[in-house]
Amino acid sequence: MRLGLSLGYQTAWSTPADHLALAQEADRLGYSVVWAAEAYGSDSPSMLAWMAGQTERIDVGAAVMQIPARTPAATAMTAATIDALSGGRFRLGLGVSGPQVSEGWHGVRFAKPLARTREFVDIVKLAIARKEVAYDGEHYTLPLPDGPGKALRLGFHPPREHIPIYLAAVGPKNLELAGEIADGWLAVFYAPEFAEEQLASVRAGRAKVGKELAGFDVVPSVPVVIGDDVASCAELVRWYAALYVGGMGSRQQNFYNQLATRMGYGDAAREVQDLYLAKRQRDAAAAVPMEFIDRTSLLGPKERIAERMREYAAAGVTTLSVSLFVADRDSGVQTLRTVAEALDLSGVGE
Repeated sequence: MRLGLSLGYQTAWSTPADHLALAQEADRLGYSVVWAAEAYGSDSPSMLAWMAGQTERIDVGAAVMQIPARTPAATAMTAATIDALSGGRFRLGLGVSGPQVSEGWHGVRFAKPLARTREFVDIVKLAIARKEVAYDGEHYTLPLPDGPGKALRLGFHPPREHIPIYLAAVGPKNLELAGEIADGWLAVFYAPEFAEEQLASVRAGRAKVGKELAGFDVVPSVPVVIGDDVASCAELVRWYAALYVGGMGSRQQNFYNQLATRMGYGDAAREVQDLYLAKRQRDAAAAVPMEFIDRTSLLGPKERIAERMREYAAAGVTTLSVSLFVADRDSGVQTLRTVAEALDLSGVGE
């Protein structure tokens, strides 16, 4: 199992300089990849291109580039460009976001997300491989018919003809699609105790194309808090869990709430959502079960984290990407070091 660093996106309490310092420390420590995210603020490719020029070995990954934010061809151009800038260190994570962001921010209908994702990935692969981009799909038609457009090829030679593609997937059908068309899966709220059901969906997708799970990168983003008292560590993650389970999406369509329900926390998930949507965020955070937080995070002293790492590795994780819940840059650097020491202690590192 390898280590990764999930930086997320820029917030009111982070700076690009902070994120760069953490990426450089992860690079020095031998982490395999640093991921940047986007929602409706900072974008991931700008951050990744900037970090790629100031790191040496670590891969830079989009987790994710939003499918509704760009055309497939623009996504392929960006991916190929960052891959060239970084010397072949780019990983392309894709996701459809949610209906609120897709329709409210990008003005793109959210309907049929799986079919749109399949076609989007098809076109991205064509472009990066420098094949002629001609496509006749339900959602994308290239070139447009009855017009002056013609099928084109990518106008320069990137370092690789194939850039690893990851899908951010939560539901069973999307997990199956990831197994079928992608090189890896970007997971959230990944609990080793629940993983087999999710991996079964991925395996089903792999089987469709005659492949096994071996070689497929399973990459959960896992909150980490180092400390002696596990319950105190969990308090730092509680608000994050409440935001996603309770407030990320609508009452009718919240993928994370549905995931928590499939994991066996249906009653708690409904309560958290009811409280969050009633603008009682503090009560919603308090309603998140401690067990749910502990199962989906790395909490406590180094030795406990090492033991949990063994469980993640046994549950199919190939790249464990940590999300730092820390107060400042120095604490983040120290946490990265402790996580690397924990991996050594666990005996499951590559």
